[in-house]
Amino acid sequence: MTATRRAAALGAVATAAVVVAPLVRARARRWGATDDEVAVRMPGDDLVPAAGVVATRAVTIQAGPEVVWQWLVQIGQDRGGFYSYDRLENLVGLDIHSTNRLEDRWQDLVPGDVVRLAEKVALDVVVAEPGFALVLSAPDRAFTWAFALRDCHGRTRLVSRERYATPNRGLRLASEAICLVSAVMTRKMLLGIRDRAERPQG
Repeated sequence: MTATRRAAALGAVATAAVVVAPLVRARARRWGATDDEVAVRMPGDDLVPAAGVVATRAVTIQAGPEVVWQWLVQIGQDRGGFYSYDRLENLVGLDIHSTNRLEDRWQDLVPGDVVRLAEKVALDVVVAEPGFALVLSAPDRAFTWAFALRDCHGRTRLVSRERYATPNRGLRLASEAICLVSAVMTRKMLLGIRDRAERPQG
């Protein structure tokens, strides 16, 4: 390949990346969510009122909110895990083990408790309303992770929202990168909760 053709090929790849990257980013930020779910206010939105990066993702579960809540409330590094890619998480030493069972010892969360993402990284529980909403926040309120459960005639729409404060360009870029990674992990988590909640119990 001549230098001219190489330059043309690189230019084409760069152009494609510029065009595709925003589409990938937009899709990653709203996997499974409807326009209404993206637009509606959720519990916890007020904790990061001027979020520079927001991601809303959702899944439909063929089970009622009371069943879905039992799986959601168990999340945590030292609890039921995150129902996601444990092997990937453990490659970086997070020591996460997602459970396939409901455990009484993990069924209670109240505001003031913490949910650990890793041994030394925890989010504060701000809202814990069984069957309705769970809101987790970084201690400095720079990040929130909220879940809303909406009853749809015996089914549940489980909606996840992340809000990142980005007061400067460096934090904005870091938040964008984290949000792309979380798109993969959160999608798997929502599907993991769905699969467990839809499975016959007993």
